[in-house]
Amino acid sequence: MSFSPLINELVSAFKILPGVGAKSAQRMAFSLLERNREGALHLSKVLHDAMEHVSHCEQCRTFTESRLCKICENPMRSESGQLCIVESPQDVLAIEQTSEYKGKYFVLMGHLSPIDGIGPAEIGLNELAELLIAESVSEVILATNPTVEGEATAHYIGQMCKEKDIKATRIAHGVPVGGELEYIDGNTLTHAFTGRRQF
Repeated sequence: MSFSPLINELVSAFKILPGVGAKSAQRMAFSLLERNREGALHLSKVLHDAMEHVSHCEQCRTFTESRLCKICENPMRSESGQLCIVESPQDVLAIEQTSEYKGKYFVLMGHLSPIDGIGPAEIGLNELAELLIAESVSEVILATNPTVEGEATAHYIGQMCKEKDIKATRIAHGVPVGGELEYIDGNTLTHAFTGRRQF
């Protein structure tokens, strides 16, 4: 059965969200139409405003409505001399929730992937090079994902830092807290053994 053009368009619009297939999109569309039109209108307004006004921080490239995000505006964040490199704004949020890191960030908005045509320029490594010169960065913390592409990206940035005589460190990967060794995959255990430290 086919629905009216507007309903079909609404269902299709929901399908652009990650992990949302035809059935889920249909459920969302009908739920809003049947039970929550007021909520749907509010969602529509907020979504429109966000798309119009949210852009990238001029320094770290995370999402913000201002020229600089709150982290980059905070002068206390520069004092540590640390710059944490992450792949996405969600990674910034995850690290901030720990309340452990007090430095600044640089968001790549992806990772190196030559197969997909994503090189250094596409993830802002030219901007990063300028930032390393302009800011008094004493340590770059490489917090890219532990994937093949994430590791390649970390290695590339590590080489950039070496050329500029800036200390580069990589976040530890290994056994999660509360995990049991028998359930941990081989690659994770390898990282855990390689990154071990004195007890």
